[in-house]
Amino acid sequence: MTGKWDYSVAVSIFFPFYVASEIPSNVAMKRFRPSIWILSIMLAWGIVMTLMGIVHNYPGLLATRSALGLAEGGLFPGVTYYITLWYRRHECGLRIVIFFFVATAAGAFGGLLARGIMEMAGIAGLSGWAIFSYYALHDYPETAKFLDSDERKEVIRRLQDDSSVLSNELHEKFVKSALKDWKIWIHMFITIGFFLPIYSVSIFLPSIIRSMGHTAEKAQLMSVPPYVTACLATIAGGYMADKQRQRGIYVICFCFIAIIGFAILITVPQGAAWNSNNIGGSVKRGVGLAMQIGFGNLGGAIAGFVYHQDDAPQYRAGHGTLIATLCMSCCLLIFMTWYCRRENARRDRVYKALSEYSPSELEQEADKGDDVTCFRYTI
Repeated sequence: MTGKWDYSVAVSIFFPFYVASEIPSNVAMKRFRPSIWILSIMLAWGIVMTLMGIVHNYPGLLATRSALGLAEGGLFPGVTYYITLWYRRHECGLRIVIFFFVATAAGAFGGLLARGIMEMAGIAGLSGWAIFSYYALHDYPETAKFLDSDERKEVIRRLQDDSSVLSNELHEKFVKSALKDWKIWIHMFITIGFFLPIYSVSIFLPSIIRSMGHTAEKAQLMSVPPYVTACLATIAGGYMADKQRQRGIYVICFCFIAIIGFAILITVPQGAAWNSNNIGGSVKRGVGLAMQIGFGNLGGAIAGFVYHQDDAPQYRAGHGTLIATLCMSCCLLIFMTWYCRRENARRDRVYKALSEYSPSELEQEADKGDDVTCFRYTI
């Protein structure tokens, strides 16, 4: 790569294809078994990564980066959606946090791995784990073989108590409902405000550290502590948010911390959990999560152009851009917290409690998603 923007283009070209695959992937996972679909994603991902190892020119790199985006795009929204199929709304946050924790830990150890690779003098190795997911992932509580009949009934009962009136049928109207829901679009802009700083820092953190006068080897090692701190904060925040059944206030607080201290990775999992909690119906939830995470990942396409070597070592333009996106997300978070509180209070005044509805009334409400009169938003 010899051009001024070659590296940025190679980084960014991945994300439009990544985003384009997310909504179709979650709809497909609803139609097929999660174990088969996630297995397919991982196999395709591994094949493309293997082919990337034989690329010898810039056009080939761009082609494989694009293909990798298509292959990888369904994983994060798919796993997030998969978690919501097994746990009640106020139990999803910590589980989603643990999933994001692993990704954050990969960022931490990625720096150590990069440092080790620099000492390997060209030695390389390949390994694959995709097939394991077919046996490790159980599709739904109704078909889980590791549960006995009593445990299976209890899991299903808990999920029905949490959303018993909502339809889980795969139907086009639920996809359209998600695409037209303004609340999901608000969360999409909140998420891109998080993802742009995340991708920018994860891509350029070693370069920023090097610009401070450190060697490349030391810069890789110094990129580890921010990720470790983010991992610990992510777990703590997820646990407390689930325990208190509050999401908005935690995301707002972490957003302020991100603005002040650039501890950006703290904010993401609770944002995804909050949106999933407030989307009624499994199909609409799957599409809505893909919309949110997909739109947020457009931040990755922009991230490659946020920092530039000409701005080193202070990177004022880059830092200012990221602070602005976080401020946008924080303002939208405050609005959504206010709206959910107000709407819950209105529904409490106007409509009956869930226990007061007759079976026929609940059946009539089943296709209304989060507009069902007995649905209450997580704040």
